[in-house]
Amino acid sequence: MAEKEKLRIDKYLWSIRAFKTRTLASDACKAGRVKLDGNNIKPSHEVKIGEVYTVSKGPEKRILKVTGLLESRTDAKTAVMYYEDITPEEETMKFKSMFHAPVLTRDRGAGRPTKRDRREIDDLKDDFFK
Repeated sequence: MAEKEKLRIDKYLWSIRAFKTRTLASDACKAGRVKLDGNNIKPSHEVKIGEVYTVSKGPEKRILKVTGLLESRTDAKTAVMYYEDITPEEETMKFKSMFHAPVLTRDRGAGRPTKRDRREIDDLKDDFFK
């Protein structure tokens, strides 16, 4: 049980399936995409129950609270029991809305858009993301 009380952050993030490989988790820590109380942490940082980490993966930002230490990678249903996702709802919806952007299509044979058409297309895109 003493070994389970000491667990590296890169191994923990890999085991709860926040990252696909342990190397990716380690690289994210080194790049400053994993934070504890707003401070960057090293991959060798020891995880403690109750700590809150901010993990950024591309445009996605998640806030995870540690509820238990998981030594090895398991299935997703089991991994969920070892952390609590306390990411605000609006942050989650902002990320998901990126995938529901309108897809603008032009009629076949209409040719390239004119400068005026291009400006109208850009205005439509800008209005959607505001």
